[in-house]
Amino acid sequence: MTTLSLDVEALRVAVYRRFAADGSAGSAADLAALTGQPEPAVRGGLRELAAQRHLVLDGDDRIVMAHPFAAVPLGFSVMGRRTLWWGGCAWDSFALPHLLPDEPEVLVATRCPACGRPHAWAVGRSEPPPGDQVAHFPVPVARMWDDVVRTCGGQRLYCSPDCVAAGLARTGQAEGYVMDLPTLWRFASRWYEGRLEYGYERRDPVTAAAYFREVGLRGSFWGL
Repeated sequence: MTTLSLDVEALRVAVYRRFAADGSAGSAADLAALTGQPEPAVRGGLRELAAQRHLVLDGDDRIVMAHPFAAVPLGFSVMGRRTLWWGGCAWDSFALPHLLPDEPEVLVATRCPACGRPHAWAVGRSEPPPGDQVAHFPVPVARMWDDVVRTCGGQRLYCSPDCVAAGLARTGQAEGYVMDLPTLWRFASRWYEGRLEYGYERRDPVTAAAYFREVGLRGSFWGL
């Protein structure tokens, strides 16, 4: 993986730490003031970070996502003691308490996409939350970045496998991968380790596959 320059790495950390602190991405002007870099350089740095898949930008170079944080609602809210975040997807929402040092437990809330029933879980670091709900991932890992915002928006939590089937029947979408809450919690728990710190590197395909196996994911959907 290409090593980011010191200035771009400082920008990456600034984006993530701002998201962690108050749930907002900040504009290029905000980040320029925060990092002491000129705004045009910040815009170029954001584009470089997006090319490295550290960020997702819209057409105006505004930050849409910095996984597991989102600047737009995609179906989940995550409430800490003093901060409210948008959860990008089921995976990212369950990851937040593992990433945020001052939030050992958060309240993750959503609705079943099939029947509209509201759900909420107190998600912490020590064990999975109770519940019979399931997560459905519609897009295989090899294609998740083809349209990453759409991919994340589709990774939702349902009341049960029956609700997954009902939702897919209504939309005509094929079934992807269904997992229970303990598997989702394990999957989310260490995926983003170190992302708020300097020197973070995204997993390459080999280490990602090893992690998938370790947390109990199986099959070609995960490239295994």
